[in-house]
Amino acid sequence: MSGGTLGPPDFEKALLQHAAYCRALANCGLKVLSLPADPAYPDSTFVEDVAIVTRQCALLTRPGAASRSGETAGIRQSLQEFFPDLQEIHEPGTLDGGDVCDAGNHFFIGISHRTNETGAQELAELLGRAGYTSSLIDIRGMKGILHLKSGLAYLGEKDLVLWDELAEQATFAGYHHVRVTEKESYAANCVRVNDYVLVPAGFPATADAIRKRGCNLLPLDVSEFRKMDGGLSCLSLRF
Repeated sequence: MSGGTLGPPDFEKALLQHAAYCRALANCGLKVLSLPADPAYPDSTFVEDVAIVTRQCALLTRPGAASRSGETAGIRQSLQEFFPDLQEIHEPGTLDGGDVCDAGNHFFIGISHRTNETGAQELAELLGRAGYTSSLIDIRGMKGILHLKSGLAYLGEKDLVLWDELAEQATFAGYHHVRVTEKESYAANCVRVNDYVLVPAGFPATADAIRKRGCNLLPLDVSEFRKMDGGLSCLSLRF
């Protein structure tokens, strides 16, 4: 999924793409709350990494990159309006929201170079208290994957979109697999929102495979965010 070879992002184009993304969420039936920009944290557009939200609970993460450690303070107040009993991950645990895939009442939690075992276990315990189950998946040995959701998405109805390398893991047995080829690996990061699936534009084989599962697709151009190793799910918190 790495965007390091795609060149620098175009700021004005990124703004237009982000606005289109927000409109798409609204068109899918969501109420969109936009937070003010924070120039001190240029990665903060990837808001998914700093919090986990579910129907029953929410928590602030503890991002694995030192440059992002202050981002949680900026979102605390906004989340507490919806979740007064806001939990959080504690040191020495680290956790990025991009490593957490919500599959209904079950959560897949990636152990990565951003999320350590302590943070993953702490999240699993917090989710367990709220009535959810979870599985931990170590992706540190996989090349080209920053977060678990770089290579995994849940479409509902036991359907998973995932990289071939992830599909071989026993954790995902019992699910229907929509496999993504290496050529279209970026397309694995898609987002189910009510009756629609947001997919990155430009990956026809993956789009066709998802469409065959009975999904309504909304293709979106997020090329500038791809250059920063970001995907569709990274740009919002959804509940």
